[in-house]
Amino acid sequence: MSENADLNIVSNIEPLGFNWPTVNPFLFCVHHKDDYPAGNEQLGPDAPLAGRNIGQDFTVKDGWRMYHGQRVPGFPVHPHRGFETVTIVLNGFVDHSDSLGAAGRYGNGDVQWMTAGAGIQHAEMFPLIHQDKPNPLELFQVWLNLPRKKKFATPHYAMLWAEQIPIRREKDAQGRPIDIRVIAGAIQDTVPPGPTPDSWANDPANEVAIWLVKMGANARWTLPAASAGINRTLYFYNGDTIQAAGTMIKDYHSADLASGHPVPLKNGGHEAHLLLLQGKPINEPVAQHGPFVMNTQEEIRQAYDDYQKTRFGGWPWSQPDPVHGSEQGRFSQYTDGKRENR
Repeated sequence: MSENADLNIVSNIEPLGFNWPTVNPFLFCVHHKDDYPAGNEQLGPDAPLAGRNIGQDFTVKDGWRMYHGQRVPGFPVHPHRGFETVTIVLNGFVDHSDSLGAAGRYGNGDVQWMTAGAGIQHAEMFPLIHQDKPNPLELFQVWLNLPRKKKFATPHYAMLWAEQIPIRREKDAQGRPIDIRVIAGAIQDTVPPGPTPDSWANDPANEVAIWLVKMGANARWTLPAASAGINRTLYFYNGDTIQAAGTMIKDYHSADLASGHPVPLKNGGHEAHLLLLQGKPINEPVAQHGPFVMNTQEEIRQAYDDYQKTRFGGWPWSQPDPVHGSEQGRFSQYTDGKRENR
């Protein structure tokens, strides 16, 4: 820790595991990083699966995991209610299918913003589309809560395509680069595409920000202040060391930052990659059980009962883990019939 460290600005420095610590209004953040091998004809790994706990494979073996997948890595059909998922794919691809009949393939910089609201089932599979070379995957999935009045919003998802997400490029006084990829929450005149209509992030007063920051070796950059009472957490997920307001943070650690102050960041001798999650807390009770996030335990029980009765629209796909073919490019097919191809 530096002699000039400001302990009132930086707090709760923690090492990062698989699930990352979050603060209200965020519920969950996970970093998937898997060095998948070449794929087979089913878009699964062209490698033996012996020795894996198939269906519950969360242990890194040979550099990768199958998660809940049986033939393709990923997360076959499962339900959600009462919150949002924001899936930020840095490298590789995700195949989406849901109970409303929507589908898509996104990756290599794309972001999917999905409001589960009243309830939806979806599958998130990681297709290994290249049969002649490895298929590395890196992504973040962030869960953002919904306030009580939006818990039963109509399920909806939006694609923030990589080409639409702005990158703010700055240089410090010595000409060293700082790039900020602005997924949510504007920085001055750098304004990202909008989230889903019922999102907590859709109201600027809630100051929700999701920024990916890349700092060159030895670069300096000052994180702008947010309003008092805004929660913000900085995740340092790749690099050597950085200093935040004079406090040393090691690689693969997080730190909570006070909101009412700008936070000077000083990078070490290697390029640094950081994720910032920021937002006004939702000052309501939180009851969470598995894939459902409501305000009371009674509402959680109701969510399970509703799911058992309705399956949130059923499952229109022939398999619990659909993938969209090795030749399919990035696309999104929405419930209203609209289709986007990238």
